[in-house]
Amino acid sequence: MTDHHPEPRSAPRGLPWLRFLIVGLLIAADLWTKHAVFAWLTPVAGQAPSEGVEVWITGRLRYEVLGDFLGFMLSLNKGAAWGFGDSMPHLLVGGRVVASIVLAVLLWRADRRHPWTLAALALILSGALGNLHDNLLQPAAPDHPYGAVRDFIHVYFYWWKYHFPTFNVADSCITVGAVILIVGGLFSRAEEPAVAGAATEPGTDAA
Repeated sequence: MTDHHPEPRSAPRGLPWLRFLIVGLLIAADLWTKHAVFAWLTPVAGQAPSEGVEVWITGRLRYEVLGDFLGFMLSLNKGAAWGFGDSMPHLLVGGRVVASIVLAVLLWRADRRHPWTLAALALILSGALGNLHDNLLQPAAPDHPYGAVRDFIHVYFYWWKYHFPTFNVADSCITVGAVILIVGGLFSRAEEPAVAGAATEPGTDAA
């Protein structure tokens, strides 16, 4: 008589559509903040800048949020972080398209019993799509086949006279999501030996 082995059940996914609703809300927040800040700070010919906006040491218009440390400053980035990849636009945008597809599949198939993984994937996917929107749907930048990504959050470390690269909400989502994945992975590895040890303790085997 042959043994009957039950078919392995797929991981519970809960309500996958809810995950993509969250992604959509994060993308909406990214696009709205880009539009609002750029409309507010973009100088209009013949008009003075908005109240509180000044020309900063970089020569750009800047609005202080937390003094010199944090402010809004407009920047159009044709590359990735720190402007990397601006000389390879097709590779950069193509990579973003592929990454977005892979992340969407992973988010759809992810196990709902791992909420931190779900949160990380949703954050990274929303950030990737938010910046991809600018590449594909914004007017092409000069001498560039795609639109530039709109950045506006500026951080300045006065003590080191260092300007952190200007970023946006999408970049923040990607960074936070990546940190969650890394920290979650470290905690998972730390828990594995403890779980394995508990499983091999005397008296844990089934009679």
